[in-house]
Amino acid sequence: MRLGITMFATDRTMAPHELAREAESRGFVSFYIPEHTHIPVSRDTPPPTGVDTLPEEYARTLDPFVALAAAAAVTERIRLGTGVCLPAQREPIVTAKAVATLDQISGGRFVLGIGYGWNREEAADHDVPWKQRRGIAREHVLAMRELWTKEEASFKGEHVSFQPSWSWPKPAGHVPVLLGGAPGPLLFSHIAEYGDGWMPIGGAGIREALPALRAACEEAGREPVPVIPFGTLPTPEKLGYYASLGVEEVVLRVPAGGRDEVLPVLDEYATTHLRD
Repeated sequence: MRLGITMFATDRTMAPHELAREAESRGFVSFYIPEHTHIPVSRDTPPPTGVDTLPEEYARTLDPFVALAAAAAVTERIRLGTGVCLPAQREPIVTAKAVATLDQISGGRFVLGIGYGWNREEAADHDVPWKQRRGIAREHVLAMRELWTKEEASFKGEHVSFQPSWSWPKPAGHVPVLLGGAPGPLLFSHIAEYGDGWMPIGGAGIREALPALRAACEEAGREPVPVIPFGTLPTPEKLGYYASLGVEEVVLRVPAGGRDEVLPVLDEYATTHLRD
């Protein structure tokens, strides 16, 4: 089984490019970091972690594209991804350029992990109507795909449109899009339409959800997509369970801390769970 790493990277944690380099040297195959543009101080949205107070790290996340570009410069093989990016809150033409540039300079190693978001106030500051965020995210990804793949790209949708345009660079190859989120008909229909995989946070409920995901892909006329459990705290039993479901890659979580806190955990994961 292939193993990747994710960290809630901030201005107070181990630098992402250093962690990516350390992860690559130990044999991990992927490295992901999240994004939040900002966290409004006054919020009605409860923290997604179930705690009373939102951890400070949510307000201190780095820009993932800048941080991953630094990681690309000091690594050679490890895949570099967002876990997750919030495309509904991003202008798609500018984001398409950033993704294509990052994929170019990394030699085709970028993975776009996306989500719909949980923070109503953050979305509102981006002028994203809460109930429309899934549809906006979908159109933004579809519009970016046009820019990545067409010599003259255009798009006309409900939430985004642009006239026939030139936009280079193009990505070095196909940019995989992994969708995060809880299982459900809408998520699975989006994955079947424009996704390259499902990235369930924590990995709970995969066995029960797999038939519905496979059915959505079959209805869309495509083969089943991979499932990549994300943010896992591993045990041999848990990884064995994932393997029994046909999962081929799992992204493990390391603490949002400095080198002295992160590297021992990385070493433990490598020693205990990586196989030649």
